[in-house]
Amino acid sequence: ADGSWVVLQNCHLCVSWMTTLERVCEELNPDTTHPNFRLWLTSYPSPAFPVAVLQNGVKMTNEPPQGLRNNVIRSYLLNPISDMDFFTGCRQEKPFRKLLFGLCFFHALVQERRGFGAIGWNIPYEFNDTDFQISIQQINMFLNQYEHVDYEAIRYLIGQCNYGGRVTDDWDRRCLVSILNNVLNADMVTDESYSFSASGNYLGPPHGDYEHYINFTKALPLIPEPEVFGMHANADITKDQKATNDLLDSVMQTQAAAAGGASSGGKSDDERISEIAGDILSKLPVAFDEAAALRKYPTAYEESMNTVLVQEMGRFNRLTDVVRLSLINIQKAVKGLVVMSSELEGVSQAMLNGKIPGLWMKKSYPSLKPLGSYVNDLLTRLQFLQHWYDTGAPAVFWMSGFYFTQAFLTGVQQNYARKYQIPIDLLGFDFKVLEDREYDAPPEDGAYINGLFLDGARWDAKAGVLGEQDPKVLANRMPVIQLVPMRKADIAPVPHYVCPVYKTSDRRGVLSTTGHSSNYVVAINVPSDRPADHWVRRGVALLTQLDD
Repeated sequence: ADGSWVVLQNCHLCVSWMTTLERVCEELNPDTTHPNFRLWLTSYPSPAFPVAVLQNGVKMTNEPPQGLRNNVIRSYLLNPISDMDFFTGCRQEKPFRKLLFGLCFFHALVQERRGFGAIGWNIPYEFNDTDFQISIQQINMFLNQYEHVDYEAIRYLIGQCNYGGRVTDDWDRRCLVSILNNVLNADMVTDESYSFSASGNYLGPPHGDYEHYINFTKALPLIPEPEVFGMHANADITKDQKATNDLLDSVMQTQAAAAGGASSGGKSDDERISEIAGDILSKLPVAFDEAAALRKYPTAYEESMNTVLVQEMGRFNRLTDVVRLSLINIQKAVKGLVVMSSELEGVSQAMLNGKIPGLWMKKSYPSLKPLGSYVNDLLTRLQFLQHWYDTGAPAVFWMSGFYFTQAFLTGVQQNYARKYQIPIDLLGFDFKVLEDREYDAPPEDGAYINGLFLDGARWDAKAGVLGEQDPKVLANRMPVIQLVPMRKADIAPVPHYVCPVYKTSDRRGVLSTTGHSSNYVVAINVPSDRPADHWVRRGVALLTQLDD
Protein backbone atom coordinates (compact mmCIF):
# COMPACT_ATOMS: atom_id res chain seq x y z
CA ALA A 1 0.00 0.00 0.00
CA ASP A 2 2.90 2.38 0.71
CA GLY A 3 5.02 1.47 -2.33
CA SER A 4 7.70 -0.49 -0.48
CA TRP A 5 10.09 -2.81 -2.36
CA VAL A 6 10.20 -6.60 -1.95
CA VAL A 7 13.37 -8.62 -2.51
CA LEU A 8 13.22 -12.41 -2.92
CA GLN A 9 16.72 -13.89 -3.05
CA ASN A 10 17.95 -17.23 -4.41
CA CYS A 11 14.72 -18.18 -6.18
CA HIS A 12 16.48 -21.18 -7.77
CA LEU A 13 16.55 -22.86 -4.35
CA CYS A 14 12.76 -22.87 -4.03
CA VAL A 15 11.68 -24.69 -7.19
CA SER A 16 8.35 -25.88 -5.75
CA TRP A 17 7.28 -22.27 -5.09
CA MET A 18 8.02 -20.99 -8.60
CA THR A 19 4.50 -21.68 -9.87
CA THR A 20 3.11 -19.62 -6.97
CA LEU A 21 5.54 -16.81 -7.84
CA GLU A 22 4.34 -16.87 -11.43
CA ARG A 23 0.71 -16.60 -10.31
CA VAL A 24 1.54 -13.72 -7.92
CA CYS A 25 3.28 -11.82 -10.72
CA GLU A 26 0.34 -12.38 -13.08
CA GLU A 27 -2.05 -10.94 -10.49
CA LEU A 28 -0.07 -7.67 -10.16
CA ASN A 29 -2.39 -5.07 -11.66
CA PRO A 30 -0.99 -1.59 -12.49
CA ASP A 31 -4.36 -0.04 -11.56
CA THR A 32 -4.34 -1.43 -8.02
CA THR A 33 -0.58 -1.52 -7.36
CA HIS A 34 1.31 1.44 -5.90
CA PRO A 35 3.45 3.11 -8.65
CA ASN A 36 6.55 2.99 -6.44
CA PHE A 37 6.27 -0.76 -5.70
CA ARG A 38 9.06 -2.98 -7.12
CA LEU A 39 9.61 -6.73 -6.87
CA TRP A 40 13.29 -7.75 -7.05
CA LEU A 41 14.16 -11.40 -7.70
CA THR A 42 17.65 -12.91 -7.58
CA SER A 43 18.47 -16.34 -8.99
CA TYR A 44 21.12 -18.45 -10.63
CA PRO A 45 20.23 -19.62 -14.15
CA SER A 46 17.56 -22.25 -13.60
CA PRO A 47 15.16 -24.09 -15.95
CA ALA A 48 12.53 -23.94 -13.18
CA PHE A 49 12.40 -20.12 -13.17
CA PRO A 50 9.07 -18.96 -14.71
CA VAL A 51 9.51 -17.86 -18.31
CA ALA A 52 6.59 -15.41 -18.09
CA VAL A 53 8.29 -13.56 -15.23
CA LEU A 54 11.49 -13.32 -17.26
CA GLN A 55 9.67 -12.01 -20.30
CA ASN A 56 7.76 -9.33 -18.40
CA GLY A 57 10.61 -8.18 -16.13
CA VAL A 58 13.71 -6.07 -16.57
CA LYS A 59 16.70 -8.41 -16.44
CA MET A 60 20.11 -7.58 -14.95
CA THR A 61 23.06 -9.99 -14.97
CA ASN A 62 26.23 -9.89 -12.90
CA GLU A 63 28.92 -11.96 -14.60
CA PRO A 64 32.72 -11.92 -14.30
CA PRO A 65 34.42 -10.14 -17.21
CA GLN A 66 36.00 -12.18 -19.98
CA GLY A 67 39.75 -12.62 -19.80
CA LEU A 68 42.25 -13.11 -17.00
CA ARG A 69 43.50 -9.51 -16.98
CA ASN A 70 40.04 -7.93 -16.80
CA ASN A 71 39.06 -10.35 -14.07
CA VAL A 72 42.02 -9.41 -11.86
CA ILE A 73 41.41 -5.68 -12.38
CA ARG A 74 37.73 -6.09 -11.47
CA SER A 75 38.75 -7.84 -8.23
CA TYR A 76 40.90 -4.81 -7.28
CA LEU A 77 37.93 -2.53 -7.84
CA LEU A 78 35.71 -4.54 -5.47
CA ASN A 79 35.09 -3.73 -1.83
CA PRO A 80 37.02 -4.07 0.48
CA ILE A 81 40.24 -3.92 -1.63
CA SER A 82 39.23 -0.59 -3.16
CA ASP A 83 38.93 0.84 0.37
CA MET A 84 42.32 2.45 0.98
CA ASP A 85 41.96 2.13 4.76
CA PHE A 86 41.66 -1.62 4.34
CA PHE A 87 44.41 -1.87 1.68
CA THR A 88 46.94 0.05 3.78
CA GLY A 89 45.76 -1.03 7.24
CA CYS A 90 47.45 -4.44 7.59
CA ARG A 91 50.37 -4.77 10.02
CA GLN A 92 52.38 -6.98 7.61
CA GLU A 93 52.17 -4.73 4.59
CA LYS A 94 54.26 -6.60 1.98
CA PRO A 95 52.93 -10.14 2.62
CA PHE A 96 49.37 -8.79 2.69
CA ARG A 97 49.59 -6.97 -0.64
CA LYS A 98 51.41 -9.84 -2.36
CA LEU A 99 48.91 -12.39 -1.07
CA LEU A 100 46.12 -10.06 -2.13
CA PHE A 101 47.38 -10.12 -5.72
CA GLY A 102 47.80 -13.89 -5.51
CA LEU A 103 44.20 -14.29 -4.39
CA CYS A 104 42.94 -11.99 -7.19
CA PHE A 105 44.95 -14.07 -9.67
CA PHE A 106 43.61 -17.31 -8.21
CA HIS A 107 40.01 -15.99 -8.35
CA ALA A 108 40.48 -15.15 -12.04
CA LEU A 109 42.07 -18.53 -12.82
CA VAL A 110 39.29 -20.64 -11.30
CA GLN A 111 36.64 -18.64 -13.15
CA GLU A 112 38.40 -18.63 -16.52
CA ARG A 113 39.04 -22.40 -16.39
CA ARG A 114 35.31 -22.92 -16.93
CA GLY A 115 35.75 -21.92 -20.56
CA PHE A 116 37.86 -25.04 -21.20
CA GLY A 117 35.01 -27.43 -20.48
CA ALA A 118 35.71 -30.69 -18.68
CA ILE A 119 39.50 -30.30 -18.73
CA GLY A 120 38.99 -27.11 -16.72
CA TRP A 121 36.43 -28.38 -14.22
CA ASN A 122 34.37 -31.57 -14.25
CA ILE A 123 31.50 -29.44 -12.94
CA PRO A 124 31.36 -25.70 -13.83
CA TYR A 125 31.19 -24.07 -10.39
CA GLU A 126 29.78 -20.60 -9.79
CA PHE A 127 32.64 -19.12 -7.76
CA ASN A 128 31.56 -15.58 -6.86
CA ASP A 129 32.60 -12.37 -5.14
CA THR A 130 31.46 -13.60 -1.72
CA ASP A 131 34.08 -16.39 -1.77
CA PHE A 132 36.68 -13.83 -2.74
CA GLN A 133 35.75 -11.22 -0.15
CA ILE A 134 35.60 -13.59 2.83
CA SER A 135 39.02 -14.98 1.83
CA ILE A 136 40.49 -11.45 1.80
CA GLN A 137 39.08 -10.73 5.26
CA GLN A 138 40.59 -13.96 6.60
CA ILE A 139 44.04 -13.21 5.14
CA ASN A 140 43.90 -9.75 6.74
CA MET A 141 42.86 -11.25 10.08
CA PHE A 142 45.67 -13.86 10.05
CA LEU A 143 48.36 -11.30 9.23
CA ASN A 144 47.14 -8.85 11.88
CA GLN A 145 46.87 -11.44 14.66
CA TYR A 146 50.10 -13.42 14.09
CA GLU A 147 53.71 -12.41 13.58
CA HIS A 148 54.46 -15.11 10.99
CA VAL A 149 52.44 -15.96 7.87
CA ASP A 150 50.73 -19.35 8.24
CA TYR A 151 50.40 -20.27 4.55
CA GLU A 152 49.07 -23.73 5.35
CA ALA A 153 46.15 -22.35 7.38
CA ILE A 154 45.35 -19.68 4.77
CA ARG A 155 45.38 -22.23 1.94
CA TYR A 156 43.22 -24.65 3.94
CA LEU A 157 40.54 -22.04 4.66
CA ILE A 158 40.45 -20.86 1.03
CA GLY A 159 40.89 -24.20 -0.71
CA GLN A 160 38.77 -26.41 1.55
CA CYS A 161 36.19 -24.00 3.02
CA ASN A 162 35.59 -20.79 1.08
CA TYR A 163 36.13 -21.90 -2.52
CA GLY A 164 36.36 -25.62 -1.76
CA GLY A 165 32.99 -25.54 -0.04
CA ARG A 166 31.38 -25.20 -3.48
CA VAL A 167 33.35 -28.08 -4.98
CA THR A 168 31.47 -31.37 -4.94
CA ASP A 169 33.84 -33.44 -7.09
CA ASP A 170 36.98 -34.83 -5.41
CA TRP A 171 39.06 -34.52 -8.59
CA ASP A 172 38.02 -30.88 -8.97
CA ARG A 173 39.03 -30.30 -5.36
CA ARG A 174 42.45 -31.78 -6.13
CA CYS A 175 42.82 -29.36 -9.04
CA LEU A 176 41.63 -26.37 -6.98
CA VAL A 177 44.17 -27.10 -4.23
CA SER A 178 46.96 -27.56 -6.80
CA ILE A 179 46.23 -24.16 -8.38
CA LEU A 180 46.05 -22.52 -4.95
CA ASN A 181 49.40 -24.02 -3.86
CA ASN A 182 51.03 -22.60 -6.99
CA VAL A 183 49.63 -19.10 -6.42
CA LEU A 184 49.64 -18.59 -2.64
CA ASN A 185 52.99 -19.64 -1.17
CA ALA A 186 56.06 -18.23 0.56
CA ASP A 187 58.10 -17.97 -2.66
CA MET A 188 55.46 -15.74 -4.25
CA VAL A 189 55.77 -13.32 -1.31
CA THR A 190 59.58 -13.27 -0.98
CA ASP A 191 60.70 -13.75 -4.62
CA GLU A 192 60.26 -10.55 -6.66
CA SER A 193 60.50 -12.53 -9.92
CA TYR A 194 58.20 -15.42 -8.98
CA SER A 195 56.49 -16.86 -12.07
CA PHE A 196 52.98 -18.31 -12.13
CA SER A 197 53.69 -20.08 -15.46
CA ALA A 198 56.57 -22.00 -16.99
CA SER A 199 57.25 -19.43 -19.73
CA GLY A 200 57.64 -16.53 -17.31
CA ASN A 201 54.99 -14.42 -19.07
CA TYR A 202 52.99 -14.23 -15.87
CA LEU A 203 55.15 -12.99 -12.99
CA GLY A 204 54.21 -11.98 -9.47
CA PRO A 205 54.31 -8.17 -9.11
CA PRO A 206 56.99 -6.36 -7.10
CA HIS A 207 55.83 -4.77 -3.85
CA GLY A 208 54.12 -1.41 -4.34
CA ASP A 209 51.04 0.70 -3.73
CA TYR A 210 47.46 0.22 -4.99
CA GLU A 211 48.01 1.93 -8.36
CA HIS A 212 51.19 -0.08 -8.89
CA TYR A 213 49.24 -3.36 -8.76
CA ILE A 214 46.54 -2.00 -11.08
CA ASN A 215 49.14 -0.84 -13.64
CA PHE A 216 51.05 -4.11 -13.34
CA THR A 217 47.85 -6.07 -14.09
CA LYS A 218 47.05 -3.88 -17.11
CA ALA A 219 50.40 -4.91 -18.61
CA LEU A 220 49.41 -8.61 -18.60
CA PRO A 221 48.52 -10.21 -21.98
CA LEU A 222 44.96 -9.43 -23.08
CA ILE A 223 44.31 -12.99 -24.29
CA PRO A 224 45.70 -15.51 -21.77
CA GLU A 225 47.72 -18.45 -23.02
CA PRO A 226 46.60 -21.91 -21.80
CA GLU A 227 49.93 -22.35 -20.00
CA VAL A 228 48.96 -19.82 -17.33
CA PHE A 229 46.20 -22.28 -16.33
CA GLY A 230 48.77 -25.08 -16.34
CA MET A 231 47.39 -26.45 -19.63
CA HIS A 232 48.89 -27.53 -22.94
CA ALA A 233 48.52 -25.28 -26.00
CA ASN A 234 46.02 -27.81 -27.39
CA ALA A 235 43.57 -26.70 -24.68
CA ASP A 236 42.78 -23.65 -26.84
CA ILE A 237 41.43 -26.01 -29.52
CA THR A 238 39.27 -27.74 -26.89
CA LYS A 239 38.03 -24.35 -25.69
CA ASP A 240 37.11 -23.22 -29.22
CA GLN A 241 35.38 -26.52 -29.96
CA LYS A 242 33.32 -26.19 -26.79
CA ALA A 243 32.28 -22.64 -27.69
CA THR A 244 31.34 -23.76 -31.22
CA ASN A 245 29.34 -26.76 -29.99
CA ASP A 246 27.50 -24.61 -27.44
CA LEU A 247 26.59 -22.14 -30.19
CA LEU A 248 25.38 -24.84 -32.59
CA ASP A 249 23.35 -26.54 -29.82
CA SER A 250 21.68 -23.21 -29.05
CA VAL A 251 20.87 -22.72 -32.74
CA MET A 252 19.38 -26.23 -32.93
CA GLN A 253 17.22 -25.59 -29.88
CA THR A 254 15.84 -22.34 -31.28
CA GLN A 255 14.90 -23.93 -34.60
CA ALA A 256 11.26 -24.74 -35.17
CA ALA A 257 10.47 -28.22 -33.95
CA ALA A 258 8.90 -29.17 -37.26
CA ALA A 259 10.40 -27.59 -40.35
CA GLY A 260 8.24 -29.75 -42.64
CA GLY A 261 8.53 -29.87 -46.38
CA ALA A 262 11.28 -31.53 -48.35
CA SER A 263 14.82 -31.70 -47.02
CA SER A 264 18.17 -32.54 -48.55
CA GLY A 265 17.98 -34.89 -51.51
CA GLY A 266 14.31 -34.08 -52.05
CA LYS A 267 13.18 -36.50 -49.31
CA SER A 268 10.62 -35.50 -46.72
CA ASP A 269 11.32 -35.79 -43.00
CA ASP A 270 9.02 -38.82 -42.76
CA GLU A 271 10.96 -40.61 -45.51
CA ARG A 272 14.26 -39.85 -43.86
CA ILE A 273 13.02 -41.09 -40.47
CA SER A 274 11.75 -44.35 -42.01
CA GLU A 275 15.03 -44.82 -43.85
CA ILE A 276 17.17 -44.23 -40.73
CA ALA A 277 14.95 -46.48 -38.58
CA GLY A 278 15.02 -49.26 -41.17
CA ASP A 279 18.79 -49.03 -41.51
CA ILE A 280 19.37 -49.33 -37.74
CA LEU A 281 16.85 -52.17 -37.38
CA SER A 282 18.54 -54.13 -40.18
CA LYS A 283 21.88 -53.95 -38.32
CA LEU A 284 20.54 -54.68 -34.83
CA PRO A 285 21.15 -58.35 -33.87
CA VAL A 286 18.65 -60.47 -31.98
CA ALA A 287 18.65 -60.21 -28.20
CA PHE A 288 21.08 -62.34 -26.20
CA ASP A 289 19.71 -65.60 -24.81
CA GLU A 290 20.41 -64.99 -21.11
CA ALA A 291 19.18 -68.46 -20.09
CA ALA A 292 21.57 -70.13 -22.54
CA ALA A 293 24.40 -67.87 -21.35
CA LEU A 294 23.70 -68.82 -17.74
CA ARG A 295 23.81 -72.53 -18.64
CA LYS A 296 27.07 -72.17 -20.55
CA TYR A 297 28.64 -69.82 -17.97
CA PRO A 298 27.01 -70.78 -14.64
CA THR A 299 27.58 -68.81 -11.45
CA ALA A 300 30.87 -70.20 -10.10
CA TYR A 301 32.77 -69.37 -6.91
CA GLU A 302 36.15 -69.47 -8.65
CA GLU A 303 35.15 -67.51 -11.80
CA SER A 304 33.32 -64.21 -11.27
CA MET A 305 33.62 -63.28 -14.96
CA ASN A 306 30.74 -65.68 -15.74
CA THR A 307 28.40 -63.51 -13.68
CA VAL A 308 29.81 -60.34 -15.26
CA LEU A 309 29.07 -61.66 -18.77
CA VAL A 310 25.49 -62.73 -18.01
CA GLN A 311 24.69 -59.43 -16.24
CA GLU A 312 26.17 -57.41 -19.10
CA MET A 313 24.00 -59.32 -21.59
CA GLY A 314 20.93 -58.47 -19.51
CA ARG A 315 21.80 -54.78 -19.45
CA PHE A 316 22.36 -54.60 -23.19
CA ASN A 317 19.16 -56.58 -23.84
CA ARG A 318 17.16 -53.94 -21.98
CA LEU A 319 18.79 -51.23 -24.08
CA THR A 320 18.31 -52.96 -27.44
CA ASP A 321 14.67 -53.78 -26.55
CA VAL A 322 13.97 -50.05 -26.11
CA VAL A 323 15.84 -49.15 -29.32
CA ARG A 324 14.12 -51.87 -31.35
CA LEU A 325 10.60 -51.12 -30.07
CA SER A 326 10.92 -47.35 -30.57
CA LEU A 327 12.19 -47.77 -34.14
CA ILE A 328 9.36 -50.18 -35.03
CA ASN A 329 6.78 -47.78 -33.57
CA ILE A 330 8.37 -44.83 -35.39
CA GLN A 331 7.92 -46.64 -38.70
CA LYS A 332 4.31 -47.40 -37.82
CA ALA A 333 3.65 -43.81 -36.71
CA VAL A 334 5.03 -42.44 -39.98
CA LYS A 335 2.58 -44.69 -41.86
CA GLY A 336 -0.25 -43.58 -39.59
CA LEU A 337 -0.75 -47.00 -37.99
CA VAL A 338 -0.12 -45.78 -34.42
CA VAL A 339 -0.34 -42.40 -32.71
CA MET A 340 2.85 -40.31 -32.76
CA SER A 341 3.30 -39.86 -29.01
CA SER A 342 5.49 -37.17 -27.45
CA GLU A 343 8.16 -39.83 -26.77
CA LEU A 344 8.18 -40.95 -30.41
CA GLU A 345 8.19 -37.32 -31.51
CA GLY A 346 11.33 -36.80 -29.43
CA VAL A 347 12.96 -39.88 -30.97
CA SER A 348 12.16 -38.76 -34.52
CA GLN A 349 13.43 -35.22 -33.92
CA ALA A 350 16.67 -36.52 -32.42
CA MET A 351 17.16 -38.86 -35.40
CA LEU A 352 16.71 -35.99 -37.85
CA ASN A 353 19.28 -33.95 -35.88
CA GLY A 354 21.72 -36.87 -35.75
CA LYS A 355 21.54 -37.08 -31.93
CA ILE A 356 20.90 -39.97 -29.54
CA PRO A 357 17.19 -39.97 -28.55
CA GLY A 358 16.50 -39.23 -24.89
CA LEU A 359 14.29 -42.35 -24.70
CA TRP A 360 17.33 -44.50 -25.49
CA MET A 361 19.64 -42.64 -23.11
CA LYS A 362 17.37 -43.56 -20.17
CA LYS A 363 18.43 -47.18 -20.66
CA SER A 364 21.84 -46.55 -22.23
CA TYR A 365 25.41 -46.28 -21.03
CA PRO A 366 26.73 -42.66 -21.10
CA SER A 367 27.71 -41.46 -24.58
CA LEU A 368 28.26 -38.11 -26.30
CA LYS A 369 28.60 -39.56 -29.80
CA PRO A 370 26.35 -38.52 -32.70
CA LEU A 371 23.64 -41.01 -33.66
CA GLY A 372 25.57 -42.82 -36.42
CA SER A 373 28.69 -43.29 -34.27
CA TYR A 374 26.56 -44.35 -31.29
CA VAL A 375 24.85 -47.09 -33.29
CA ASN A 376 28.21 -48.37 -34.58
CA ASP A 377 29.61 -48.28 -31.03
CA LEU A 378 26.59 -50.20 -29.69
CA LEU A 379 26.95 -52.86 -32.40
CA THR A 380 30.67 -53.23 -31.59
CA ARG A 381 29.86 -53.72 -27.90
CA LEU A 382 27.28 -56.36 -28.75
CA GLN A 383 29.84 -58.15 -30.97
CA PHE A 384 32.35 -58.05 -28.07
CA LEU A 385 29.90 -59.84 -25.77
CA GLN A 386 28.85 -62.30 -28.49
CA HIS A 387 32.50 -63.21 -29.16
CA TRP A 388 33.04 -63.68 -25.41
CA TYR A 389 30.00 -66.01 -25.31
CA ASP A 390 31.13 -67.98 -28.37
CA THR A 391 34.85 -68.43 -27.63
CA GLY A 392 35.26 -67.78 -23.90
CA ALA A 393 36.74 -64.87 -21.97
CA PRO A 394 39.18 -62.84 -24.11
CA ALA A 395 42.88 -62.54 -23.28
CA VAL A 396 42.53 -58.73 -23.34
CA PHE A 397 39.27 -57.17 -22.15
CA TRP A 398 37.97 -54.20 -24.11
CA MET A 399 37.36 -51.76 -21.24
CA SER A 400 35.12 -49.56 -23.39
CA GLY A 401 32.76 -52.45 -24.16
CA PHE A 402 31.23 -52.78 -20.70
CA TYR A 403 27.93 -51.21 -19.74
CA PHE A 404 28.75 -51.31 -16.01
CA THR A 405 32.54 -51.29 -15.88
CA GLN A 406 32.74 -51.39 -12.08
CA ALA A 407 31.25 -54.91 -12.12
CA PHE A 408 34.16 -56.12 -14.25
CA LEU A 409 36.73 -54.52 -11.92
CA THR A 410 35.04 -56.06 -8.87
CA GLY A 411 35.02 -59.44 -10.65
CA VAL A 412 38.79 -59.27 -11.20
CA GLN A 413 39.35 -58.55 -7.51
CA GLN A 414 36.89 -61.23 -6.44
CA ASN A 415 38.71 -63.91 -8.45
CA TYR A 416 42.00 -62.96 -6.79
CA ALA A 417 40.47 -62.73 -3.29
CA ARG A 418 38.85 -66.16 -3.56
CA LYS A 419 41.95 -67.76 -5.09
CA TYR A 420 44.27 -66.60 -2.29
CA GLN A 421 41.69 -66.41 0.55
CA ILE A 422 42.18 -62.67 1.15
CA PRO A 423 39.33 -60.35 2.25
CA ILE A 424 38.37 -58.27 -0.79
CA ASP A 425 38.28 -55.03 1.20
CA LEU A 426 42.05 -55.35 1.75
CA LEU A 427 42.72 -55.44 -1.99
CA GLY A 428 43.58 -52.70 -4.45
CA PHE A 429 44.96 -52.55 -7.97
CA ASP A 430 48.50 -52.03 -9.14
CA PHE A 431 48.81 -51.08 -12.80
CA LYS A 432 51.41 -51.97 -15.42
CA VAL A 433 51.42 -50.22 -18.79
CA LEU A 434 52.58 -52.88 -21.25
CA GLU A 435 53.97 -53.01 -24.76
CA ASP A 436 51.24 -52.33 -27.31
CA ARG A 437 50.92 -55.70 -29.07
CA GLU A 438 48.63 -58.71 -29.33
CA TYR A 439 48.33 -60.90 -26.23
CA ASP A 440 47.17 -64.49 -26.77
CA ALA A 441 46.75 -65.53 -23.14
CA PRO A 442 45.49 -63.78 -20.02
CA PRO A 443 47.87 -63.12 -17.10
CA GLU A 444 48.13 -65.52 -14.17
CA ASP A 445 46.38 -63.02 -11.90
CA GLY A 446 44.40 -59.92 -12.79
CA ALA A 447 43.47 -58.94 -16.33
CA TYR A 448 44.72 -57.16 -19.44
CA ILE A 449 42.61 -54.21 -20.61
CA ASN A 450 42.67 -51.91 -23.62
CA GLY A 451 40.42 -49.33 -25.29
CA LEU A 452 41.38 -46.31 -23.15
CA PHE A 453 42.28 -42.84 -24.48
CA LEU A 454 44.46 -40.21 -22.81
CA ASP A 455 42.91 -36.73 -22.72
CA GLY A 456 45.36 -33.89 -22.00
CA ALA A 457 48.56 -35.93 -22.38
CA ARG A 458 50.05 -38.85 -24.34
CA TRP A 459 51.88 -42.03 -23.46
CA ASP A 460 55.63 -41.85 -24.18
CA ALA A 461 56.35 -45.49 -25.06
CA LYS A 462 60.14 -44.98 -25.25
CA ALA A 463 60.47 -43.44 -21.80
CA GLY A 464 57.59 -45.44 -20.31
CA VAL A 465 56.00 -42.34 -18.74
CA LEU A 466 53.35 -39.71 -19.42
CA GLY A 467 54.43 -37.16 -22.02
CA GLU A 468 53.20 -33.88 -23.45
CA GLN A 469 50.61 -33.96 -26.22
CA ASP A 470 51.67 -33.57 -29.83
CA PRO A 471 50.41 -30.30 -31.38
CA LYS A 472 46.77 -30.51 -32.55
CA VAL A 473 46.37 -34.13 -31.34
CA LEU A 474 43.74 -33.98 -28.59
CA ALA A 475 43.33 -37.66 -27.70
CA ASN A 476 45.92 -40.44 -27.69
CA ARG A 477 45.29 -44.16 -27.48
CA MET A 478 46.66 -45.85 -24.39
CA PRO A 479 48.44 -49.21 -24.81
CA VAL A 480 47.41 -52.41 -23.02
CA ILE A 481 47.34 -52.09 -19.22
CA GLN A 482 47.56 -54.99 -16.78
CA LEU A 483 45.34 -54.82 -13.71
CA VAL A 484 47.27 -56.48 -10.88
CA PRO A 485 45.14 -57.15 -7.77
CA MET A 486 47.14 -57.15 -4.56
CA ARG A 487 46.98 -56.09 -0.95
CA LYS A 488 46.82 -52.30 -0.68
CA ALA A 489 49.72 -52.42 1.79
CA ASP A 490 51.92 -54.24 -0.77
CA ILE A 491 51.49 -51.74 -3.63
CA ALA A 492 54.94 -50.24 -4.22
CA PRO A 493 55.07 -46.42 -4.11
CA VAL A 494 56.60 -45.31 -7.44
CA PRO A 495 56.48 -41.86 -9.09
CA HIS A 496 53.09 -41.72 -10.75
CA TYR A 497 50.05 -39.60 -11.55
CA VAL A 498 46.73 -40.80 -10.16
CA CYS A 499 44.69 -40.61 -13.36
CA PRO A 500 40.87 -40.82 -13.16
CA VAL A 501 39.06 -42.90 -15.79
CA TYR A 502 35.75 -41.61 -17.18
CA LYS A 503 33.25 -43.10 -19.59
CA THR A 504 32.86 -39.88 -21.62
CA SER A 505 34.75 -36.63 -22.11
CA ASP A 506 31.99 -34.80 -20.23
CA ARG A 507 33.46 -36.37 -17.04
CA ARG A 508 30.52 -35.18 -14.99
CA GLY A 509 28.27 -37.89 -13.58
CA VAL A 510 25.54 -38.45 -11.04
CA LEU A 511 25.55 -40.88 -8.14
CA SER A 512 23.56 -43.95 -9.17
CA THR A 513 21.56 -46.28 -6.91
CA THR A 514 24.56 -48.66 -6.80
CA GLY A 515 26.64 -45.99 -5.07
CA HIS A 516 28.82 -45.53 -8.17
CA SER A 517 29.11 -42.45 -10.38
CA SER A 518 27.42 -42.77 -13.76
CA ASN A 519 30.63 -41.52 -15.43
CA TYR A 520 33.68 -42.05 -13.19
CA VAL A 521 35.09 -45.59 -13.30
CA VAL A 522 38.38 -45.96 -11.41
CA ALA A 523 41.72 -44.22 -10.78
CA ILE A 524 44.78 -45.67 -12.53
CA ASN A 525 48.34 -44.94 -11.38
CA VAL A 526 50.21 -43.92 -14.55
CA PRO A 527 54.05 -43.66 -14.34
CA SER A 528 55.32 -40.08 -14.57
CA ASP A 529 58.69 -38.34 -14.31
CA ARG A 530 57.02 -34.97 -13.61
CA PRO A 531 55.32 -33.78 -10.41
CA ALA A 532 51.70 -34.92 -10.22
CA ASP A 533 50.55 -31.27 -9.98
CA HIS A 534 51.76 -30.73 -13.55
CA TRP A 535 49.19 -33.21 -14.88
CA VAL A 536 46.52 -32.20 -12.37
CA ARG A 537 46.45 -28.63 -13.70
CA ARG A 538 46.45 -29.98 -17.27
CA GLY A 539 43.24 -31.86 -16.49
CA VAL A 540 44.70 -35.18 -17.66
CA ALA A 541 42.27 -38.11 -17.59
CA LEU A 542 41.64 -41.45 -19.30
CA LEU A 543 38.43 -41.93 -21.32
CA THR A 544 36.77 -45.16 -22.39
CA GLN A 545 35.36 -43.51 -25.54
CA LEU A 546 35.74 -40.38 -27.65
CA ASP A 547 32.97 -38.09 -28.86
CA ASP A 548 33.27 -38.82 -32.59
